[in-house]
Amino acid sequence: MSRSYLPHWMHWLGSPPNFYRFAGAWQPWLMAAALASAVIGLYGGLVLAPPDYQQGDAYRIIFIHVPSAWMSLFIYAGMAVAGLAALVWRVKLAEVVAMECAPVGAAFTFITLLTGSLWGKPMWGTWWTWDARLTSELVLFFLYLGVIGLYNAFEDRRRGARAASLLALVGIVNLPIVHYSVVWWNTLHQGTTVDLFGKSSIAPSMLWPLLVMALATHLYFFASILGRARTGLLSLESGKQWVRALAAEQSP
Repeated sequence: MSRSYLPHWMHWLGSPPNFYRFAGAWQPWLMAAALASAVIGLYGGLVLAPPDYQQGDAYRIIFIHVPSAWMSLFIYAGMAVAGLAALVWRVKLAEVVAMECAPVGAAFTFITLLTGSLWGKPMWGTWWTWDARLTSELVLFFLYLGVIGLYNAFEDRRRGARAASLLALVGIVNLPIVHYSVVWWNTLHQGTTVDLFGKSSIAPSMLWPLLVMALATHLYFFASILGRARTGLLSLESGKQWVRALAAEQSP
């Protein structure tokens, strides 16, 4: 498919020099907003929110666990979309973004699994069980690692990015399994308590810090991707004129 089908702003942003300047301008602001949101969210969740009537203070790990779990799915979906653009339109920036999503997504998935185990020990009496939600989240972690490994297996980075993007697209079938596993199977994992389009079953005093933490993790992700993509583009385009001009500007 021709790039002519892409909107004008995507053409502009897809230019490595334009993206480099755009990312450099927005990345510090997004990171600052992420840190501020995280401070507010953690204070609300760890200090202001009351103990749970069943779990006591042990439930407070949700303010890390749940946003990380949401991000593990959100980032994989974003990686797959960027991978699709890389395969269909051969957009260099999409290749870079897709590959830079993988380490960040893997980190959030690892945090999800780790905090889930810490939560599961007092709640279920075990660090791990082959629960449908936990198992599908572990599969998601391995998919992230597979994308990273396949990308680095190629000497030609653009070929590696396209091969890894194909794996990311195949693996997207796991996302609805992770999300709906507590509905489709009888699992130990509790069901959904937050409904953005309806009434949530979680108390408002616990809900708002959770949503603020979700905002913080999203802001951090976007800031991180902008920074990582800038570095990736510099490495990929190291021989191009705009990179040499940039180096000349920054040299003393």
